[in-house]
Amino acid sequence: MIKEKFYTYIESLQDKIAAALEDVDKKSIFKEDIWKREEGGGGRSRILENGAVFEKAGVNISKVYGKLPETMQNYFKVSEAEFFACGLSLVFHPKSPMVPTVHANWRYFELYDKNGTIQDQWFGGGQDLTPYYLFEEDAKYFHEELKKVCEKHPNHSYEEYKKKCDDYFWNAHRNEARGIGGLFFDYVRNTQKHPIDETYQFITDMADNFIHSYLPIVQKRKDMSYGDTQKEWQQIRRGRYVEFNLIHDKGTLFGLKTKGRIESIFMSLPPVVQWKYNWTPEKNSEEEKLIQIVKKPVNWVS
Repeated sequence: MIKEKFYTYIESLQDKIAAALEDVDKKSIFKEDIWKREEGGGGRSRILENGAVFEKAGVNISKVYGKLPETMQNYFKVSEAEFFACGLSLVFHPKSPMVPTVHANWRYFELYDKNGTIQDQWFGGGQDLTPYYLFEEDAKYFHEELKKVCEKHPNHSYEEYKKKCDDYFWNAHRNEARGIGGLFFDYVRNTQKHPIDETYQFITDMADNFIHSYLPIVQKRKDMSYGDTQKEWQQIRRGRYVEFNLIHDKGTLFGLKTKGRIESIFMSLPPVVQWKYNWTPEKNSEEEKLIQIVKKPVNWVS
């Protein structure tokens, strides 16, 4: 069954990504936390903290199932139903403000009728980059890697998924993007255009390429010098990251509404954040350059 195949895949992927990150950090290692959900299922959280390169990094997998809560029935516009959901979610918050934060998530979902027959099934996910200082070559590289995977799967459009990412990771109350985007795709259902086996291959190809799309950027920027001003700016921009996750993010909402594990849901939040009243960057500064970029999505690759 596709759900078992995908869960076995993300178990292996979690191992690969955690090992690759430890190899880069060289100071800290991931601590593992196995948890169970009373209503059905559970997960395996892995968290790295206070590393040489990463201040906080989380790579979590989960598999939850059971009765769909009433609030989520309204959200999905279904009557009483059973569900199954599994996925891998990661967020890496670097120590250096010269290294971007990255987020990725790949997930699978099924809805069943009272007889246990699948009524709906879909894949979703994506990955996006949130720099504190803009290096255009890094932004282009990240997007080029995403586009390469899409080009192997003509039914999955880089342009379409990039626009969805730009639209989704948007702090409407600030009128700015969370970062410089990436890809976002949700409700990729089992249809003639997107057969479930083909979508599985697309998702796993994208996830397999994650390490190659991000870690070369980390290696390039992790030893750059910075001072208190740059660190303060990183913490202020992290505040925008927190605002998005707590106000707008559907994954956070789903986890809370399905009585998910709070520690795992809030794994995505950075450890040190600042909110300064009415703070604005100096004119023509590198900080202002980033603000100008996040005010309007950029086409990083042709």
